[in-house]
Formats: sequence, structure tokens, C-alpha cells
Amino acid sequence: MPGISIPGVTDQYKTNDTVEKLMQIERVPLTREQDTLKSYQAEQGAWRDVNKKLNALRDSVKTLYSYENPFNNKLASSTDEFALTATATRSAEYQSFKIDVIQPATADRFLTSELDSNYKVAAGTYTFKVADKAVTVRWNGGSLDDFAKAINKRGGDTVKAMVIGASAGKKTLLVESLKTGDANRLTFEGDAKSFALASGMISPAASDGKTFANTKSELRAIQNSNENEQAGLPRLTNTNITVSAKEIVVPPRSAFMVNIPGGGNAISFTITKKEVEDVTVAINKKTTPPELPDAGSISFEDITIFNNPSDTTIDQGNTTVQQDVTPITSKNVLYAVMADGSEKEIATPNILTDETTSVNINLSNYEGIQALAIKNRNTGVSFTMSPISIFDSRTADGFTPNNAVATAQDAIIKYEGITIRRPNNDIDDVVPEVTLHVHEKTDRTATIKINPDKESAKDALITFVGRYNEALAEINVLSQNKMEIIDELTYLSDSEREKMTEKLGMFLSDFSLTSVKSNLQTIVNGRYNPTGNMTITMLSQIGISTNASGIYGGYAPNRLRGYLEIDEKKLDSVLENHLDDIKNIFGYDSDGDLIIDAGIARRTDQELTAYVQTGGIISTKTSALDSRIKSTQAKITKLEAQMAAKERELKQKYAAMEGALNSLEKQQSTIQNFNRQYSRDR
Repeated sequence: MPGISIPGVTDQYKTNDTVEKLMQIERVPLTREQDTLKSYQAEQGAWRDVNKKLNALRDSVKTLYSYENPFNNKLASSTDEFALTATATRSAEYQSFKIDVIQPATADRFLTSELDSNYKVAAGTYTFKVADKAVTVRWNGGSLDDFAKAINKRGGDTVKAMVIGASAGKKTLLVESLKTGDANRLTFEGDAKSFALASGMISPAASDGKTFANTKSELRAIQNSNENEQAGLPRLTNTNITVSAKEIVVPPRSAFMVNIPGGGNAISFTITKKEVEDVTVAINKKTTPPELPDAGSISFEDITIFNNPSDTTIDQGNTTVQQDVTPITSKNVLYAVMADGSEKEIATPNILTDETTSVNINLSNYEGIQALAIKNRNTGVSFTMSPISIFDSRTADGFTPNNAVATAQDAIIKYEGITIRRPNNDIDDVVPEVTLHVHEKTDRTATIKINPDKESAKDALITFVGRYNEALAEINVLSQNKMEIIDELTYLSDSEREKMTEKLGMFLSDFSLTSVKSNLQTIVNGRYNPTGNMTITMLSQIGISTNASGIYGGYAPNRLRGYLEIDEKKLDSVLENHLDDIKNIFGYDSDGDLIIDAGIARRTDQELTAYVQTGGIISTKTSALDSRIKSTQAKITKLEAQMAAKERELKQKYAAMEGALNSLEKQQSTIQNFNRQYSRDR
């Protein structure tokens, strides 16, 4: 049998090299298609990069004229941020107002007495209530730590617990409500109450409170209560006030003062208003006799003759006063009387509008209070008060905490002198579009100012300039074949520079890129004056232009490429003084239809939309390249199959040739051996 030759293994005649050289010639069409595919893919990648940069620019300009534009952002500042801060919506008005924080809203936080570290909480059903919301823990018994974990697992947003190391070998359990406000008291039911009592967390309250001002003898007259009043009005007295066990009736033009007894830290009562006949009506109907002039006399020497008195038909019983007394309406009714005799008004803003007003006064908010004064200056309103109760506000369900870290109370603030109570520390219904955040009591009046947020506007403008320059850099690299364009981009990393170099001049003959660049430059250099009397009408006036730094005095190639620069000092100054003008040059309504249709940002958005939208210029180009890529890939697949078949054919032919040659060589060797053997035999 002829010998077997395997190309690449017994490549005696270098047939592998011969086949490879022949295949290189055969692969020319395949190589050409592969190069074409790489070119299409590179172009598609470049268009996608352009699309990404233009989309980023479009997103930034949209924020400069849309409803969310930064020029409408408001910034709230406080002169006492430790005690009070604020946040403002975009619809808030520029303003300044004063706030006093009397007290922040707090929640009940109760501690047990010091317990042994190995203290065990007995099994049972433990119910903790905050207002009308209950948390029930079915407990199998165990340590304080595990008990606290069980409470927290069930507590949600209502109650939580924590174990605190008190001293060596001792621990305390803190149970706290997670809801602030007077109405959100923490109470215990079932085994929770038994545990709270046994652990020293609470104890029975000595008294649930008492009432006062039940008898008229307790009511005292108020001195100097008629200062700055109208002439002719009755004085404020306690004469007409009636008192019973159920109510105190305070008619118009009445006032009294009652001392506050001890035994509590809060007082409460209700006031019901009733409209009655205005006392000024009767006053203005009163008559006074006319004052007739003296009839006169005549004298001569020692003789004087008097005229008879004037005879008049005027009814001296029907004459009226010459100036009417006007009715008085006042919501300033309650006052805290201090030890030095001074008075502080207790605000009751709705006392004349609501049928019944509930009054709850935390005495700790009026340090030094000794008495309560009620002054009904009104001439047409009578007030009926319930008996006044004084009580310990810390008690709940007849129990008082022994170790209260904090007790539930409302936030109390004074807004421009008006006292306001809210159950939480985030108050959003006092100043329109402004939320007040109460943290601590203010030592002195805090001032809240609502100003434009110039920093966010500046950041948005810087972002716009950065993305504009990135988009122009991409366009310049693709549409021009000058290496200095890349050299000018000093912020590029080595890998980014290499990628840019590969794209240099790729779309040299594509006019769509030069067109969008030209249009963008026209837009940013335009003049915009929607009102006709604006101070700022061009981008260059706010410190943004191709030579904002003023460094270049003559020809500079990089300036001609259209990149924008920022003069930060000039920008800060214009933002401070002409924010509305800046807003208008970026976007405004030119035809009165309440739709932004003009300005730098709006026009840039319109220009870029034609390129980056679905079905736009770039989408069309990448779609066309997709078709070419698929067609080229199909050709490559077909050519690769042809090349593989051709290579197999050549290898088979050359393998057969090598086999034949090896066989011939073997036959030749056999003949030569036979001849040598024959010669020796002879």
C-alpha cells in the first residue's frame, strides 16, 4: 500500500504553505467584505455616539425651559436652622416671615425603673395603644432584650422599644410612641399595664384634675381694662357675669380674671359664642337735652334788664347724641396674667367663626402665669364658658409615668404673632407652598426667607455648556480630518483619545453634522427679547460665549470650532440681578397660547429632535447601516462556507498528491534495492 501523508504532520512537500497561499488569494473577496463590515459597524457606533451626545444636550436644554426649569426653584433659609428649617415648592412666593417655636411636637417615651440584667418578662398578651391604634404582642416569656425585639417586630409605625444599660448589672426598658401630638398618648392594656406598673414605668395618678371658677367670688375685676376705648362705651366689668356649676356667661363688654390653682400643668375649657343685640344700638338711641344759649341782657349804669328765656318748640326728650358709638368686634379674648401683672395674649383665631372653641393651654408655655383673664370687648357677642379644668397632662387613663423621657405634646409656633398648634413637626398648612420643619424651641424669633435657588440654576447652565461642548467635539472629530481637534480635547483619557482618533474624519462628506453644528451656533448666538424691555437678551451677556474668558485677542482656531466658555463671576452677578431675564432667553411664549415656543433652550430642543427622535436623521442612518451590516454578514457567511469547502478540496488534492509521490518514492526505493541485491549476487 502507498504510504499515507497527512498535511501539517508529514508535510514533506510543504503542501500546507501552498494551500494557505492559494487560500489567501481565494479569501480576497471575504477579506474585503469583512473590512466593509467593520467599516459599517464603526460608522454605526459613531452615529450612536453622536446620538448619545445630542440626546444628553437635548435633555439638559429641556430642563431649562420646561415646567421643572431651575429658574423657578425656591430655596428656604432660616436664621435658626437648629430649631427651625423650611422647604418651599416651586409655586411658593418670594417672601420673608417670622416664626417663634414655643415647643416642638413630641411623643410619649417612658422608661422602667432599673431592673436586674436577668429580669424575665412573664408570658402574656401585651397591648400598647397610641390614640386609637393598638399593638398586641403575644409573649411566651423571656428576657428584656427578647421582649423589646418582639415589640419592635409587631410595633410597625406605632410603638417601639429599646433596652438601655443603666448601671452595673442593671437595665431599663424604653417604650416609646412613634406618633407625636397631644392626642397620641401612649397607654397600656392587659398584661402590658401590669408589667408597666410592676416595672415602675407608671403609677396611679394622684388625681384626675379639678375645676375652678365655679363661683362668682373667684372672679376678680380687671383694672385699666378700658384703655384706648371709644368714648361712650360701657367699661369692661364683671358685674353682669353669671356663674353656675355648669357654665360662666360673659355678656358683651364684660371681663374677669381668675387665679390658677396648683395641682396641674395644663388647663382646658370650651367657649361657645352667641350673637346678641349689639349694645351700641341702645347707646346710640339715648337722648340728651339741648343746650340753649343764654337769652342775654342789657345794662345801663346800675340797671340791668334780662331778656325772657327763649321759647322753642324742640322736644327736649327726643334729641340725640351728636356722634354715634361704633360696634366692636374682637377675637382677642384670652390672656395669661403674669406675676408682674403683664399680660400675654392666648390666641383664639376662630373664636368668632366657630360655634364652639376648645381651649387647651399648656402652662409651661407661659412661664410665670398666675391668672387667666377673659375680656369680651365685643359689643354684639356673648360667650358661654364651661368650668375650667386643671390637670396633669402627663396622666393617661388614670396613670402617670414615673420616668418620662418625653411626653406627648403638640408643636406650638407663633407665625407673625399668631399662635398655632399642630400634632407634628412638619407643618405645611400655615404658609402656602411652604413646609415648616420644627426641631427645637427657638431662643429668639427665627426669620424664614424664600429666595430663588440660584445655585441650581447655575448648575443647570454649567451642565448645558458642558454637554453642548461635548456634542460639538463629537461633531468636529467626525466631520473634520485635523489631528489638532483631538489635541485640543485635553480632558480625554488615553483610551478616549485613541477611540476619537479612530473616528477622525469618518463623516467628512456628510453634511448633516455640519448642518446641525451651524444651526446650534446660530441659536446660541441669537438675540431674544420677548417683552421688548429686557436687560439680558443674549447668552454672551450672562458670561457664556466662545470667548467668555477674554484670553484670545486675535485668531484662535479652537474658538472657531464653536466651544462655549463660562465667565463665572459674570454669570453669578447676572443670576443675582436678572434671573427672570435668563429664564426668558432660554424659553418663553411668543404668541400668548401659554406654551413655550421660543428661546435658546426651546429652539435647541426643536433642532435636536429632528436628529435624535425615533425615525429621525440619525435613526434613519443607523437603520440603513443595519441593513448593510446584515447584507454584508450574509455575504461573509456564504463566502466563509465557500472558503471552507475550497480549503478542504485543496487539502484533499494535495494530500492525494503527496500520497502518490510517497508511493512512487517507495517503488523507486524498492527497485534500487533490488538492483543492488542483484549486482551483489552476480
